[in-house]
Amino acid sequence: MQLPNIIAFKENEKEYNYLKQNSYYFKDLNRGTKNYNNFIQDMKVKYKERTTDKLNNMIDNIDMISSVLDIFK
Repeated sequence: MQLPNIIAFKENEKEYNYLKQNSYYFKDLNRGTKNYNNFIQDMKVKYKERTTDKLNNMIDNIDMISSVLDIFK
């Protein structure tokens, strides 16, 4: 694995934990940086860090607050 990738794993705890849980990525990550980008995308899907996931979460929170406020009316 290249040194910048190793440093990136040490700085980001979620990436490091995801790599520990899915150790089969080690083989792919040793092959190139394109595989690192695939790893990051898979990690974002797993931990729901994509922009669409964040928007859905925000909409759900707004709906919940709205329903709570409707109860108090």
